[in-house]
Amino acid sequence: MTTHSRGAVVITGASTGIGAACALHLDRIGFRVFAGVRKDSDGDALKSQASDRFTAIYLDVCDAASIISARDTVKATTGESGLAGLVNNAGISINAPLEFVPLDKLRQQLEVNVIGQIAVTQAFLEPLRASHGRIVNIGSTSGRLSIPMGGPYCASKFAMEALTDSLRMELRPWGIEVALVQPGAIDTPIWEKSVAAGNALLDSLPPRMMELYAPLVAMIKKGASQTAKSAVPAQVVADAVAHALTAAKPKTRYLVGKDARIQMLLAKLPDRWRDVLILKFMDKAI
Repeated sequence: MTTHSRGAVVITGASTGIGAACALHLDRIGFRVFAGVRKDSDGDALKSQASDRFTAIYLDVCDAASIISARDTVKATTGESGLAGLVNNAGISINAPLEFVPLDKLRQQLEVNVIGQIAVTQAFLEPLRASHGRIVNIGSTSGRLSIPMGGPYCASKFAMEALTDSLRMELRPWGIEVALVQPGAIDTPIWEKSVAAGNALLDSLPPRMMELYAPLVAMIKKGASQTAKSAVPAQVVADAVAHALTAAKPKTRYLVGKDARIQMLLAKLPDRWRDVLILKFMDKAI
C-alpha cells in the first residue's frame, strides 16, 4: 500500500485506549494519521509504534485555541487534498447519584463529551468537505441504556446519538458520511481511570450521599469490576472505525462488544420492565 493512499484522518483522545488503538490501526492500513494528545510523552509513545507519516498533535477538545492550532497544523500538511476522516473519540466518565453530583462536574462531563466534539467537528468541516471525508463519533451503548449513578456519562452519550443523527442529515449534500460507534465493555485503561476518579469523586461528596446510596454504590462498584473482566480488546473498536471510514456503504451505527447487542435489546423494552431487569442484574441494589 502506498503512503498517503487513504488520505489524512484526525483522531481526538488518542493517548490511550480506544483512541490509541484506532490511531495505530488506521496508520497501519495506510492513513496519514494526526493523533490528538495532551502530553508529549503520549505522542512519543504512539510515534514509536507507528510509521513515519504518523503525527501526534496537541489537541484539547475544551480549548478553542488548541483546536484551531491543530486544524491549522493539519491544513498546512494536507493542503488542498483536505481531510478523509475525523474520529471524535475524546471523552471522560463522571458517575455519581444525580442528587449529589456537583454541577461543575456535570458541566465538565458535557463540555468534554458533547460540546468539545462539536467544537472539533466545526473546526474541521471545511477540509472534510473538500475531500468528501467522513466523521466517526465514538458513542457508547450507554447512549441508549442508562443505569443508576451513570446519569452524567449516559446523558453525554445520549446527546451524541442525537447530534450524530442531525449531522448525518445536514452533511448529506456534500457526501460526508457520519457514523456512530457504540462500544459495550472494552478492555482499556478507562476502567482503572474511571474507578480511581469515581472513588475520588464519591469520597468528596457529603456523608449524606453514602447514608442514602451506600447499597447502590457497592453494587455499581461490583458490577464495574465484573464487566471489566468480560471486556473485549480495543482493536475491535478500531476495526469498526476503519470500516466506517473505508467501506463503500458504511453503516450509520456500529455495535461493538459482546454485551452491546444484549444492552440494545434491553433498551427497546418498556421503561418499567427495563428498570426492573437492570436493578435485578445489580442484585436489587435499591
